[in-house]
This record gives sequence, C-alpha cells and structure tokens, in this order.
Amino acid sequence: MSASPVTVIGLGPMGQAMAHSLLAAGHPVTVWNRTPQRAESVVAAGARLAASPAEAVAAGDLVILSLTDYQAMWNVLGNATASLAGRTLANLSSDTPDKTREAADWAASHDASFVAGGVMVPAPMVGTDHSYAYYSGDQRGFDAHRDTLAHIGDPRFLGDDPGRAQLMYQANLDVFLTTLAGFAHATALVGSAGITAETFLPEVMQLFTAIPDMIAPGGIAALGARIDAGEHPGEGSNNIMMGATADHIHATAESVGIDTALPRAVQTLYRRAIDGGHGTDGWTRTIDGIRAPETNA
Repeated sequence: MSASPVTVIGLGPMGQAMAHSLLAAGHPVTVWNRTPQRAESVVAAGARLAASPAEAVAAGDLVILSLTDYQAMWNVLGNATASLAGRTLANLSSDTPDKTREAADWAASHDASFVAGGVMVPAPMVGTDHSYAYYSGDQRGFDAHRDTLAHIGDPRFLGDDPGRAQLMYQANLDVFLTTLAGFAHATALVGSAGITAETFLPEVMQLFTAIPDMIAPGGIAALGARIDAGEHPGEGSNNIMMGATADHIHATAESVGIDTALPRAVQTLYRRAIDGGHGTDGWTRTIDGIRAPETNA
C-alpha cells in the first residue's frame, strides 16, 4: 500500500526536518512557504512546491503546520478554507492553549479535523529514536495519521482537549528554558571570580545529572504521586534550609554585581512557603504558591 500524501506548511528548520523525514519514509510531500527559497532542499529531496496555500492543502490528506504561532496559521490559510474540508490539520506550532482551542473550533467550522502537537526535540533530532511529540484534539484524525506522525517522532496522545498537548509542550519548555537560565546565571556568577565557562560547565553537569537521585530517591513517578496526594515531606531538606540557600545565592549575585532577577524569583517561592507556615515541608510545597500566588503571598 502506498504511503499517504502529506503537506507541510512552514519551512523553518523544524518544518524542513519534518519534510525530509516524511520523504525518507516514502510519503509524497507537498510543501509551501512564504519564502519559496526555503523549499530548495526539500524539493531537491523529492518534495513538490505548491504555488499557494490552497494548492498545498488540497494535495495532502494530512496537513502539518510548522509556523511561528497560531496567528500565522490563520494568516496563511485564511484564503484556503475551501480546501480544508475532510482533511486533518496537525498544527505543530507554539502558542497558548487558549489559542489552540480557538484554532480547533475554527478548523471544525470548515469541516476539518484538528490535532495540536508539540515536538519535543530540536530539528536535527526529528525522525530519530530520540524524537517524540505530544498530540491532542480529534482522536479520529490522530488515529488515522498516527503512523505518518510517527516518522516525525514517537506520537504521544493526551486526549481530546486540543489545548492539552500545547500545555504539555509549554510545560516541558518551562523546565528547559528555566534550566538554561540557571546555567547562564551560574556561569556569570562564577565568572565574576575569573572561573571560565569551560571549567565550570563540566563541573556543574555532575550536579545536574545527579538531581533525579537527590530529589526523588524513590523514583520520579513516586515523587509525582506524593505531589498529587498533597504530601510534601521535608525530612531530607526543608523549605527553611532551601530558603536560606536561596537567600545566599541572591546575596552572592548582588555582591558581585550580576543580575538578581532569577535568584530573586526563586527566593520568593521559598519565602511564600515559609511565610505560609510550611517551613518544615519539602521543596515541592512551593508548588502551592505557584498555583495560587495571591493567596500564598
């Protein structure tokens, strides 16, 4: 049985990577990009460049969108709505869950199935064994194209709420970007004493890779179960201890003259927990203050 035709709209690094992976799997691929020159490598690999978004949509049973945000989808497909009926839109662009739900309603109004997604690896890793992506939205549309989407990465379906995959995607990137910010801030901190990044980063990676064992001796899943149950034991280290450390990091950053916004934000989380009477609980209690900052101020 021949592979189903796929359309990829948006040919930044991620869109190009997805198109190449689908071509390698034997799918006929049609592409469109506002700047046609970005299609050169995928066309050379066998893709067909459509002359318009409407032509691109009409060519694929599955239409994958890899754009700047959801507004870009409406801008691109605004004059192509007549081609949407009966097709599945898989929007792998980044935006808010609310915008994602709005897009699902818009697609349904044009008789199209809508699946939201978020690819959790950078473009060079798309299609490899390390690649995976979260999806949610129309179950039937997802099931119909699960095997095709698997060529991008392991597809993990989270349910019929189209905003759920977007939320999972943003939550993962919340951890990623905050971690990168921590690396950058710490590198600036030691740099104030002449310690180079080349020296520091291999050292701090030892701590970073040990974090799962430090915070979850019973395993990450067990830690998650305790959080879900509202249990925040502080026998190993508690918020008073962690808060003191946060105070010291903030004071150190201030003393060497580097930006204090990041350590101040962390310091605030522990102060809320302590001020709320949870000083002897574990660090996971800070989640309460994040969930309801006004009532835990």
